[in-house]
Amino acid sequence: MIIAIDGPAGSGKSTIAKILADKLSFIFLNTGSFYRCVALALLRSRGSEQDGSGVLLPDVSDEQQIINFASQVPLSWRDGNLFLGDEDVSGYLRSDAVEAIVAPLSAIVEVRHIVNIKIRFAAQGHNVICEGRDMTTVVFPDAEYKFYLDASVDSRAKRRFEQGTSSLSIEEIRSSIAARDEIDRNKKEGSLKIADDALYIDTSDLTIQDVCDMMISKIHL
Repeated sequence: MIIAIDGPAGSGKSTIAKILADKLSFIFLNTGSFYRCVALALLRSRGSEQDGSGVLLPDVSDEQQIINFASQVPLSWRDGNLFLGDEDVSGYLRSDAVEAIVAPLSAIVEVRHIVNIKIRFAAQGHNVICEGRDMTTVVFPDAEYKFYLDASVDSRAKRRFEQGTSSLSIEEIRSSIAARDEIDRNKKEGSLKIADDALYIDTSDLTIQDVCDMMISKIHL
């Protein structure tokens, strides 16, 4: 069974998906991490530090070069973690350097095709809760349950700031999220939108427990 969750950055998708996966004994699949893994690999190919910092950001407008690179990335998903080759890189995927290039990289159509194959392969044969931008519309359009989580930009910036994973100010995070939204909503393929059969939930003023309760009440196993 597939439970698919879409929504913009900072809407609570990852946190809520993890909680629901534990409650329902499903596997949690953070699909955005697949793109982050490709972004990290790209930065490392330029001689970066382990978290992708310390190098000039690559020009992702050269789409063919990025596509060729992405097709060769030794990315795999194992027991909830993302690997490059034999290295678990899950702890580096939220770095500021990765954050700076993952949106334009993930907007490249052929890169999305490459990553979607890996996502579907990871989910095959499992009970999975997955979250991302186009899970309900492109990757798993036939998912048994679909949800779209939303929140105001201010709420999402506050949440990301309080996670403590970024060195940016809350104002810089807010600008980054707004820019990411613009890219996500205008992608050539896999753009951020609400599936006709998805349950829409605005999480701005809801607790995590509130959202989880609403979703669980709609899921019948």
